[in-house]
Amino acid sequence: MLKIVYVGAREGCEAAQSVLASIADVIHLDPPTSSGLWEALSDADALLDASMKVRVTNEMVAAASRLRVVSCATTGSDHIERNTLTDRDIPVFTLKEDPELLQNLTPAAELTWALLLACARRLPAAAEHVREGGWVREDFPGIMLNGKTLGLIGCGRIGGWLARYGLAFGMTVIAYDPYIDSLPEGVTSRDLKDLVQESDFISMHVHLNDETNGLLSRELLGKIKHGAVVINTSRGALVDEAALLEALESGRVSAAGLDVLNGEPQIQKHPLVEYAQRGDNLIITPHCGGFSPDAVKKVSRRAAEKILYTLSGERK
Repeated sequence: MLKIVYVGAREGCEAAQSVLASIADVIHLDPPTSSGLWEALSDADALLDASMKVRVTNEMVAAASRLRVVSCATTGSDHIERNTLTDRDIPVFTLKEDPELLQNLTPAAELTWALLLACARRLPAAAEHVREGGWVREDFPGIMLNGKTLGLIGCGRIGGWLARYGLAFGMTVIAYDPYIDSLPEGVTSRDLKDLVQESDFISMHVHLNDETNGLLSRELLGKIKHGAVVINTSRGALVDEAALLEALESGRVSAAGLDVLNGEPQIQKHPLVEYAQRGDNLIITPHCGGFSPDAVKKVSRRAAEKILYTLSGERK
């Protein structure tokens, strides 16, 4: 039997096993660690990564002499070093190849909207206030979304869902996306500078690459509409995090909701985490936007099907 290493939630492992049981043993790496992945890959034929928690290095791949395919149950794969994989012609699959499947997976969009609402209404601070015995509503003024402007940096699959949510709440929705010919109905195009100057809420929905690294820069954050809210559930490196911290401290950005940080999951001494521990205008969640058992099963099954076809030629 072949050996497949699975990194991710239990539900996804079960879905992968249902696809691959006829040709392989699926080994669940739990908990995922760098040393554990190195050892597990040493005699593995494939890696199914539904986690992104452990960096896959060139050295790991070089030591994995039997490795023939890597399949990610995620859209991103920036945690995987590619040099050795490319040299050995080992394919790396991601969910970017599955637009129809992705279109109806909404957990990341839903968490993005939840963060936006939580920032607008200062929900964590208000709930903590009551837990401590308080009942002073005037300490927690909310931002009414109706009539405000939502600016989307990227208006693809997830950005498109955010546009729907914003329009349903009576917001004006504008977007910057030079790679889309036609924006969703009701959404108006803006260049990036105008978007940050006009938007009451800014939400990031682009892939991380050389072009988008630091896209929401110090310069743009300096031009942002005073009191705007910033939401990022895509990748931490899209935002100049040091500049965002300064904007939160000064009040130029009134609040931020982040599901991603640069350098995650090693975040214990991250400046934004340290700020969130003392400030109530920053909400950080542990890159859980795409994590829903329902969704994990679907995407892990699809990633496993790609491994099945690569290793056996069998379509499922």
